[in-house]
Amino acid sequence: MEQTSIEIPNQEIILPEEDDREILVDVHDVSIRFRMPTEKIDNLKEYAIKFLKRQIKYEDFWAVKNVSLQVRRGESLALIGRNGAGKSTLLRMIAGIMEPTNGYIETKGNMVPLLKLGAGFDMDATGKENIFLNGAMLGFSRKEMMKKYDSIVEFSELQKFMNVPLKNYSQGMLSRLGFSIAVDVHPDVLLVDEILGVGDIPFQRKCANKIKELKDEGATFIVVSHSMQAIKNLCNKAIWLKEGSAVMRGSTDEVVAAYLKECNTL
Repeated sequence: MEQTSIEIPNQEIILPEEDDREILVDVHDVSIRFRMPTEKIDNLKEYAIKFLKRQIKYEDFWAVKNVSLQVRRGESLALIGRNGAGKSTLLRMIAGIMEPTNGYIETKGNMVPLLKLGAGFDMDATGKENIFLNGAMLGFSRKEMMKKYDSIVEFSELQKFMNVPLKNYSQGMLSRLGFSIAVDVHPDVLLVDEILGVGDIPFQRKCANKIKELKDEGATFIVVSHSMQAIKNLCNKAIWLKEGSAVMRGSTDEVVAAYLKECNTL
């Protein structure tokens, strides 16, 4: 099924002259290194043999290189760039899923990662069980999640499937449940990676209205997406990553225009 991106209602963003809002995400000179085999290994058996014989040679690959950024309460930051630029890796470091090789990251408040369909779910457990499991991972007690349960289920429109194991859910159903949990806990910071177009078109419109509601409440967003229109509607500033480095930062319109100009010349 073809995925489309939700259109968040555009609105004028007025920032204070002196921005003294609380810094919720502080990324300082962060880099991450992966060790990559220097030769192609076709299968697991070949890898195991060469590994045991210590015949595998590695080289360092820096997926993110010396990136710094700050995101204040109420801001919406877009990370843009081509595939392999380091956007998702940086987002995962901010979420605490990956550890940087160099530098440090400080975060404050309730941070909710919405990074990949099915991420954080137990596919053998039911929809209902996963709501409480996800709540626990986000620091909410079962009692607190009981209060949120009905609104999560209602928003997801999955009332008939709460007692069904997630392994029987479609991708669209998984995305509905994940999004519904993430927005109902009213995060201080919502980390979004390439899943702005969740579900069918009517559900996407509902998601757009919910995101606008969270923005009006002062929620903070860090977004990775290849949909430049969705980014321009949602985010007030952007960072362009290229081969792991931040090559441009500024207002969303300026950064997106420069990025698209380069893409059109390739």
